[in-house]
Amino acid sequence: MKLATIDNGTRDGELVVVSTDLSTMVSAGGVAPTLQAALESWDSAEPRLRKLAETLNGGGGKSFDPANVLAPLPRAYQWIDGSVFKNHLRLMSTAFNRNPDKEVNYPNPLMYQGGSDSFLGARHEVVLPSEADFIDFEAEIGIILSDVPMGTKAADAAKYIKLLVLINDVSLRRLAPIEMDMGFGWLQAKPSSTFSLTAVTPDELGASWKDGRLERPIRIAWNGEHFGAPNGREMSFNFPRLIEHAAYSRSLSAGTVIGSGTVSNAAYKEVGSACIAERRAIEMIEHGAPKTNFMKFGDRVQIDMTDDDDRSIFGGIDQRIRAAS
Repeated sequence: MKLATIDNGTRDGELVVVSTDLSTMVSAGGVAPTLQAALESWDSAEPRLRKLAETLNGGGGKSFDPANVLAPLPRAYQWIDGSVFKNHLRLMSTAFNRNPDKEVNYPNPLMYQGGSDSFLGARHEVVLPSEADFIDFEAEIGIILSDVPMGTKAADAAKYIKLLVLINDVSLRRLAPIEMDMGFGWLQAKPSSTFSLTAVTPDELGASWKDGRLERPIRIAWNGEHFGAPNGREMSFNFPRLIEHAAYSRSLSAGTVIGSGTVSNAAYKEVGSACIAERRAIEMIEHGAPKTNFMKFGDRVQIDMTDDDDRSIFGGIDQRIRAAS
């Protein structure tokens, strides 16, 4: 089942069910007005939403227009992002003369809590103040949860994963080290993140959803040129383990979003990278200095994931960077 939120002039939009081929949709207003409302009553809402999906995939519905789509959750009660691809941690720490063993072998997932009051739709422009802040994209996989009790263990956590999305976790790389050095977390370095057109239930992913990981390549293009296609299978901690870590001392509200962090593979020379900073780190390690510049206003980034027949699963992110007026 695929769910999306269309722009109806309100902050939270209107929940719709989208056909498997992303061509048509039907309003889910009779079940839940918004995705947040559906998540808060998932046990009763899900079977009714699936009936709508079944009918829709049999034919009918209205045309699904990506230009009118908000993020599946335009705002959420909580956004927690991880950094759980060891290859990414190793490359970044090595390039910047940090201790790679400390980061790579840390026994718990690296996670931070970010701003969740404003997520961007897959076709929305990213509006930012300055190119001098070193604008970067980060291609990630995310999960959306129902209510998770405090103390939930990884072995019991998968049942709370209701939906998956693709994410562009936009980063301003000039500001990130300044904020990290202060030891009080990221704020300015992390603008609003972008979600794929739809959020999909795990069953839509078939055998690719395995042991709490999405084992498919996430494909990135920058200004129309292929940038990378690393596979999500190399998460050092799977999503249930991330839930366990986040829920250690508190419950997680329905609608909580957890990100994987930048997808990265050990075979980066063959598959490429999912962010500019990683490519620059590789250049620093191999050539002594970075060669790739960060994004400029007007640049375009595309992030997608396709099935075995090369059809988009989520409805990819396709957006430009624009200067704030």
